[in-house]
Amino acid sequence: MSIFVDEKNKVLVQGATGHQGVFHIGEMLNFGTKVVAGVTPGKAGQEVHEVPVFDTVMDAVVETDANTSLVLVPARFAKDAVFEALDAGIKTVVVITENIPFHDAMEFVHYAKYKDAILIGPNCPGIASPGKTKIGILPGGIFMEGNVGVASRSGTLTYEIVNSLKEKGMGQSTCVGLGGDPIIGTTFIDALDAFEQDKDTKAVVLVGEIGGTAEEDASEHIIEHISKPMFAFIAGRTAPPGKRMGHAGAIIARGKGTAKSKIEAFEKADVKLARFPTDIADLVEKYS
Repeated sequence: MSIFVDEKNKVLVQGATGHQGVFHIGEMLNFGTKVVAGVTPGKAGQEVHEVPVFDTVMDAVVETDANTSLVLVPARFAKDAVFEALDAGIKTVVVITENIPFHDAMEFVHYAKYKDAILIGPNCPGIASPGKTKIGILPGGIFMEGNVGVASRSGTLTYEIVNSLKEKGMGQSTCVGLGGDPIIGTTFIDALDAFEQDKDTKAVVLVGEIGGTAEEDASEHIIEHISKPMFAFIAGRTAPPGKRMGHAGAIIARGKGTAKSKIEAFEKADVKLARFPTDIADLVEKYS
C-alpha cells in the first residue's frame, strides 16, 4: 500500500508547456506515473511527450478522467490554478510553486478542505510511492519499493535521506514532501495518521527544520496516537540564536521553533534522532 497516492492517480499538469512542465512530465512518465493531460491556456491541441494539452482543467477532466493535478505555474497564477482544479472535481492537488503569497495559500488550502480534497504543498517537491506513482519534481532514481515512510519539510534533505536508505537496501512505502511554507495543506500529523494506518509502512522518518511548531505538534501527536518506530532529523542545529533561515516557514518565536525545542520534543516522544542526514539509515536499520 501507500499513502495519499497510488497507481490509480491520473495526473494532469497545470503549466505543462513550460520548461519545467515539459521536463517533469517526461520524468514522471519514466517513473511510471499515469500522466494523462497537460493544461496551458491557449495551447490546446499540442502534445508534451505525447500527452495531450488542453486549455482548461475541466476540458482535461472530461476527456481523460484525470483526478490529480500537479501545479507548476508561476506564483501569481497559483491560486487561480488550484481553484480551477478543485472546481473541476480534482481530489488530489500537488502544488510545487514557491513564493506564493500567504493570503493566496490560506484561501486555497481552506478551499481544498471544503472540497474534501488532498492538497500537498505549496513550495514542496511532491510525493512518490515507488512502484506506483510519482507526482512532482522528486528525482526518481533515488527511490526503491519498501516499508519506510518519509515525510519532510525540506526537499534536498529528503533526497539525501531517501538515497541513504536505498544504499542500505531499505525502500520506501511513500515519501511526501510537505513544503517549507508556514501555510501548507498536508501536515506532519496528516502524514503520521496515514502512515499509522498503512499496513505496509513499518517505520516512519520525519525530516524537520528550525522554525514553526510543526515538529513540536507532531511530537505530541506521536505520544498519543502513533505506535510505529519513529525517526527524525532536524536541520538548523548550528544556526545562530535568532537566525532566520531561508524557508518562509523558518520563523522562531516565543521559545518554540528552535532546534533545541524540536529535539527535546522528539526525545520526549521516543523518536530516534539523527545528528546528520545520512545517519537516519543506520538508525532505521538498528531499531526497526
